[in-house]
Amino acid sequence: MSPPDVPGRGTAANPPNRYEPLHVELEPDPDSDAPPAPTVFYRDTSRTILAENDSPDVGFRFSLNPYRGCEHGCIYCMQPDTPVLHADMAWRPIGEVRVGDVLFGFDEFPEPGRTRKFRPAVVEAVWWSRRPTLRLVTERTEVVATAEHRWLQARDFRWSQTRQLAAGRRLRYVPVVTEDFDDDYRVGYLAGMTLGDGTFRYQPGWRSARLGFPAAYWRVALADQEPLLRLLEILARFGVEAGVRAFRIRPPARRAMEAVEVRSLARLAIIHALLNAERDGRSYRRGFLAGFFDAEGNNGDSLRLSQVDVSVLERVQRYAAGLGFRFELEPRPGKASTLRLVGRLVDRIRFFSTCRPAILRKIGALYGCEMNVEPETVLAVEPGPVTDVVDIQTSTGTFFAAGLATHNCYARPTHEYLGFSAGLDFERRIMVKEDAPELLRQALASRRWEPQVVALSGNTDCYQPVERRLEITRRCLEVFAEFRNPVSAITKSALVARDADLFAELARHGAAHVLFSLTTLDPELARRMEPRAARPERRLEAMAAVARAGVPVGVMIGPVIPGLNDAEIPRILEAAARAGAQSASWVLLRLPKPVDELFERWLEERYPERRARVLARIRDTRGGRLSDSSFGHRHRGQGEYAEQIAALFAAAAKKHGLDRPFPPLETAAFRRPPTPGAQLSLL
Repeated sequence: MSPPDVPGRGTAANPPNRYEPLHVELEPDPDSDAPPAPTVFYRDTSRTILAENDSPDVGFRFSLNPYRGCEHGCIYCMQPDTPVLHADMAWRPIGEVRVGDVLFGFDEFPEPGRTRKFRPAVVEAVWWSRRPTLRLVTERTEVVATAEHRWLQARDFRWSQTRQLAAGRRLRYVPVVTEDFDDDYRVGYLAGMTLGDGTFRYQPGWRSARLGFPAAYWRVALADQEPLLRLLEILARFGVEAGVRAFRIRPPARRAMEAVEVRSLARLAIIHALLNAERDGRSYRRGFLAGFFDAEGNNGDSLRLSQVDVSVLERVQRYAAGLGFRFELEPRPGKASTLRLVGRLVDRIRFFSTCRPAILRKIGALYGCEMNVEPETVLAVEPGPVTDVVDIQTSTGTFFAAGLATHNCYARPTHEYLGFSAGLDFERRIMVKEDAPELLRQALASRRWEPQVVALSGNTDCYQPVERRLEITRRCLEVFAEFRNPVSAITKSALVARDADLFAELARHGAAHVLFSLTTLDPELARRMEPRAARPERRLEAMAAVARAGVPVGVMIGPVIPGLNDAEIPRILEAAARAGAQSASWVLLRLPKPVDELFERWLEERYPERRARVLARIRDTRGGRLSDSSFGHRHRGQGEYAEQIAALFAAAAKKHGLDRPFPPLETAAFRRPPTPGAQLSLL
C-alpha cells in the first residue's frame, strides 16, 4: 500500500513556543484531497512589517509577509552532551552552543575540481526538540542522533543519513580531546610562556633596588592579546594582581605590543614558587606546550616551535612525546633552532585540541587548508532512546560532532530565527502578523518612505487557507489601495479572486499585477506535488476572474522539474493565455540541503520509475550537483538541458503572446491620506 499523498512531516514533537498562540485551527482547503491536519498559529509580535531584500536576481526590494511558515520538515539533531569542535579547538557539548559562537567547520561541497577546505562556521541558530534517535557506534567514538542526521562518508565524500549507515561504512573523523584546564595546566602555561618569551629577574631574598639589589620583575610582551589575558587569569588564580599595558621597544615593532608585568617582590616570590614547583604530569605538559607555542610557535605549512636554547627545545620535545606527539629537531647553529611536528594536518588539530593554545590567529591558519582527516569505521547503528536533542545552523552548514564530520540543518532561516524547532513546525506552526495592516499604514505614512513596489509576499503564500478567516492580506491590500502604493503579488491560491476589487482599484493607477504559480495541469501530479494547494483548474479560474477585473495577470511556472513537468510548459502557457495572462516566467527547481533528500525520497515513493532520470537531468542543469545558489544561475540553471528548457519556454511564450514582461508598476499616483484629527493643509 502506497503512503498517503499528504505533505511530509518531519516529527510530531516540538519544543515549547515563545509566542502566544491564537488558537486558530487550519480551515481545510476544499480543493485539496488531503485530510485536515491541525495547525497552530502564533502571533508575530515584531514591530516591523516590510522586509528588505538586496539579492541582485530578485525583482523587488521590499516585501510584506502576513504569514511566515514552511511546508516541508526535516531535522538533524543530536544529544545535548555531544561534543562539537569550536574555533579555539576546544570540544564542548552542543547543548552549550549559543548563537554567535564560532565552530571549526568545512565546505559543505567542494568547488568544482577541488577538495573541501576547513572554514570558520558561525552558529546562526540553535533549537531543542524531543525525538526518536539512533546510536551510531564507530571504532573511536559514538553519538546519539536522529535518523535523518547526515554524516560525511570517507570513501566517496557523500552525505549519508544515520539510518543509511551500516557496519563497515567509513566516515570522516578528527580525534576528540575533552580535557579541560586545571591548576597544573595553568602553572605549565605560565612556565612555557615565561621560558618562551618572558623575562624573569628575581631570586629569593632579593630586596628593593634602592638597597642595592638588582631591579626585579617578571614580564611577558606580545602583539597578541589572548595569551596576556590568559596570564592575567592564571596569576589572579594564585593571588598575583597584574594588568596589561602598552609596551614600546626600539626600534618600533611592526605590530603594536602589550605586556603583562609584575614588580612587587611579594608577588614575584609567588611566581618564583610556581615556576620552580616540581610538576610533570599530563596537564602540566599540555599547559607548558600551549604557553611555549603561543610564545614561539608558528602554524604555516607545518607546525614549528623555535628557540635559540636547544636544551629548552629538547625539554619541549620530551613533553610532546609524553602526549603522543613526535617533534623532529632541526638544529641551526648560531641561530634559533626549530622543532617540527611530524605527521599530517589532523595531528596539528589534535595538538591544538590537546594543548589549547590561546592565540586564535595561529590556529586560524588551518582555515583554507584541505580537509585531510582520518577515516573512521562504523561498527553499528542501533536503536536509541526518545530523548531531548539539539540542532544548530552554521554559516557553512557543517561542523564536527563527536569527532565526525557532520551537516547541520539547512532550514529556512526566517523560520529558524523565530525559535521554532525544525520538523513539524515548518509546516504547521505558522507566524501570523495580526497587526500587519496597522504597521503597514504607519510605514507608508512615514515621510521616509519612498513609494516603490512591495512584493506580497516574499516568504510564504499570503493566501494561506486561514486567510479566509483572518483576512489580514485583504486588509493590507486596503492600505495599499488607500495610499496607491504599487503591489506585486504571487500566489497559488484561488482565494486571490476574492480580492479582485482591491487589485482592480490599484490597477487603475498602474499599481498592481498578480502572478499565479502553476506547476502542472496534470491533476494526479498536482495532487502529489501540492496536496494542500488549489487544483490547477481552480487557479486558472481565479486568474480569469482577476483578469476580467482589469488587473494585469501572469503565470509563473515554478518550479520546472526536468524530466517531470518540463514537457508541460507549452500546455501551461496556452491555458494561462486563454485565462487572460499577459506575461509569463519560470523558475528551475533547486534542491538545497535537506530538500534534496526530501525530494529524492518523494520521487522514490511516488515516481520510482522516473527517479534516476529526473535526478540526472537536475544535475545536468546544476553543474553536476542538485543545487546552485550563485546569482544568475540559481533561477535558470546552466548547461545544455537548461538551455533546451529555456528555448522551449521562449518559443511557447512567443506563440501565445506571453513573451513580454509586465509594464513597470507606477508610483506617480502615490498619496498620503491625512491622518484622523490632523489639520488640513491650506495649500
